[in-house]
This record gives sequence, C-alpha cells and structure tokens, in this order.
Amino acid sequence: MPRKSEPTERQCAVTREVQPVDRMIRFVLDPEGKVVPDLKRVLPGRGVWVTAADETVRLAEKDRKRVFGRGFKCEAVVEPGLAERVDVLLEKAALSALSISRKAGELVTGFSKVEAALRRDTVVGLIHASDAAEDGIRKLAAVAASRSETANGPQIVRLFDSTQLNLALGRSNVIHAALLAGQASENFLSRGRELEVFRSNSATKDIGNAAGAVAQD
Repeated sequence: MPRKSEPTERQCAVTREVQPVDRMIRFVLDPEGKVVPDLKRVLPGRGVWVTAADETVRLAEKDRKRVFGRGFKCEAVVEPGLAERVDVLLEKAALSALSISRKAGELVTGFSKVEAALRRDTVVGLIHASDAAEDGIRKLAAVAASRSETANGPQIVRLFDSTQLNLALGRSNVIHAALLAGQASENFLSRGRELEVFRSNSATKDIGNAAGAVAQD
C-alpha cells in the first residue's frame, strides 16, 4: 500500500505508461549501490518504478543505465538475473501467505476434504498442484460449478508443484487444496495473482494520465 500522501499511481521507468502502484515494482539501492526490489514499497531512499511483469523487468535490466542510472541519478549496479530474483521473491511471498492461511484455519487439503468443503462451505479459491492429474481437477471443477453462485466460481491457482505445496504447508502429498472465505485466503489470492501476472506479462496498460505521474520517488 502507498504511504500517506503518496501517489496511488506511478509511471513505469521502462514503458512510460502509468499504472496503479499495486501493479508496479519499486526498486531501491542497497548500501552497496546494488538495485534490489522493494516488493512491500517501504524501504527508505529514492525508488524507481517498473511495471510488474517479467518482460518489463528484463528490459529494465538490459537498459539499466537509462532506467536505473537516470532514475537514481547515480551509477546503479544491476546484477544479472534481476527478473529471476523478483520471481523468486514473489513466489516466496505467495507461499508464505499460503502457509498463513493454513494457520488461520482457512485451508483444507486432500481431494475428499476439498470436495466436502465445496459442497458445504464458502470456497473462494481452489489450489491444484501443477503436477496434479487432470481427472481430479475436472471432478472438483464440476462440484464447484454445481455450487457456485457466480459465473467464475472459486479462483483457480496452479502456480506450484506438489513439492512446493508440501514444504509450504508442512504436509505430504498435497495435490488439491481449498481456500475458505477469510482475510488470510484473500491475502494469498492477491499474492498469487501478482505472481501469475508477473509471469504472464499481462499487467494492465494505459491506466491513468501520465501527466501527473513520475517514475521515481
């Protein structure tokens, strides 16, 4: 969230397009002058804003003198693999949020428990391991469709394999999970969307008016 009195939109230092800050990544310089992502947008110092998409961050790294050198008004060190490091941080944040949803009692795992939750509870999200069998996914989708009061139904998340889910949840053989309504679940879904958008390069463009936005702070 932006700090008080700060703009809710910023101009991308790469594309010059204006985006809401929650669709941007803020970069700052660490004490050694290296460019690092500030995903929570709270680190001190001047920040340079880039659209939260893998492709755009790669362009920023490639044209680092114009993007970061000009933005920070000094020589900025960009170590190779900036987009990969952002991806790792976004993934870590999403998995951490998933773990919190379990601790908050807003997550159930296992095919039969997920199926029962779909029939009984308000399920806001369905998580399927990326290596899950399609048959199980189709069966749960059918149950969700029969209960859903909206056209879209629960949000579907297929960003992690079973090993990642096992580690995040401290359990074994996690293939399917259901997110129950609650703040922790919404937080995970938000983190998941950020990761998915970053990887798909589908961040919304042309939002707002560039006349009032800046690419640095």
